[in-house]
Amino acid sequence: MRVALFGGSFDPPHHGHLAVATAAADAFALDSVFFAPAGRQPLKLNGTVTPFEDRLAMVELACLEDRRFTASKLDAPRADGAPNYTVETLSELAQRMPEAELFNLVGADSFLGLPRWHEPERLLQLAEWIVVSRPGFPIASLSSLELDAHQQSRVHLLGNVHDDTAATGLRERLEAGDPCIDLIAPRVLDYIQSHHLYQ
Repeated sequence: MRVALFGGSFDPPHHGHLAVATAAADAFALDSVFFAPAGRQPLKLNGTVTPFEDRLAMVELACLEDRRFTASKLDAPRADGAPNYTVETLSELAQRMPEAELFNLVGADSFLGLPRWHEPERLLQLAEWIVVSRPGFPIASLSSLELDAHQQSRVHLLGNVHDDTAATGLRERLEAGDPCIDLIAPRVLDYIQSHHLYQ
C-alpha cells in the first residue's frame, strides 16, 4: 500500500490542494493521501487563523472529492501546546501502518526550507518525498540542499501542477464578501458560510 501524508494549514482547503493531491496520487499510484491539518506549525507559530476543528471539518468535506483522500487527525494540536513536527507525524503513521510505503507530499517552497525542519535527515529516512513545483520556486533550485545520492533517490519531483493559489489571498477575498466559488469546493463554501468563518 502506498500512502502519502499531506500536511499544511488548510486555512481554507482549496482547489489547489486537491489538484496537487490528485496529481501526486495519479503520478505515484498512491492508494491514499492523508490530508492532515497542522495543529501548530513550528515554522509558522502564528500562521493559522481558524481553529483546528473547523479546518479539519473543511478538509473532511474537501476530501469527498476523491475516494483516495482522507482527512486525518494525525497532526492535531498537542495537549501540551507544543508545535507539531512532521518527523513525529510520519513516525506515528509508520507505526500505525507498518506495511505501507510512506510518502510526504510538499511544495517546493516548503522543501527548500528542509534544513530548518526538525530532524531533517530522519525525515528523509522515514518517507520518500513528493515535491511539487510552485511559482517562484523552480524545481532546479532543489540542488541547493546538497542531498547525498541516497537522499536524492528518495525525493521525487512533480512538475506538472502549477497552482499559485495562496490561502492568505483567499481569506482576504472571503472577508471582503467574495465567495471564491472558482477556488473552493461547494461543500467547503457551505461550511464557511454556515459557520461564519473569515468574516
